[in-house]
Parts: sequence; C-alpha cells; structure tokens
Amino acid sequence: MKRIERACFEAGIKLGALFHQFMGIPVGFENVDIVERAMESCVRLQPYVTDVRVRIDRDRLREKISKFEYTSLTPDMLYAEVEVSVGDSVVKAYLKWDEELRYPLMKIDI
Repeated sequence: MKRIERACFEAGIKLGALFHQFMGIPVGFENVDIVERAMESCVRLQPYVTDVRVRIDRDRLREKISKFEYTSLTPDMLYAEVEVSVGDSVVKAYLKWDEELRYPLMKIDI
C-alpha cells in the first residue's frame, strides 16, 4: 500500500472511530469543553495522528438541551478534523454534518 493511501485509510479510521465511540454521550454546557478535549485526546493516542480538532455546535446543543441541562450527542452537533502523517504523506480529513443530505460526511484533503 502506498503511503498516501495508508494515510487516507488511517484518517478515515480515526474519524469513524471518533464518531461511533462518542455518539450518544451526555453533553451539556457544563461539560462541552471537556468532552471536546477528551475526544481530541483519544484520537491523539492513535498512530500517525499529528493534529486533531473537535467542535460541538453550541447552537444545536442549545436547541436540544433538556430541562435537566444536558442532551445526548448527535451527529448534527459534531465537527472534527484530523491530520495524519505516514512517512512524507500528510492528509487532513474532516467529519461534518451535511444538512441537505441529513448525514455526517467525511472529506479528505491530500
């Protein structure tokens, strides 16, 4: 497998794992920053990761929050980007909600 292909594969694995591991966790304004940092920390532990950024949409959080001051994390709240380096091949990959498709899509920049 070429290094660039490996980097793309690894980036997809990181975003897929992030998405599936954290969907449904309790999140509110009290812990949203902590949740973002925890998600980033988990991705950073994985091989080939050189950078990661996770954001939970505060507007969507506000819309969904219950009277108990929290809700469950849903796909439309999550934005993530990861940079992966395999040898001299570097890729950036993004996970972002697509409102038109009503689906979380991934994109890779080489």
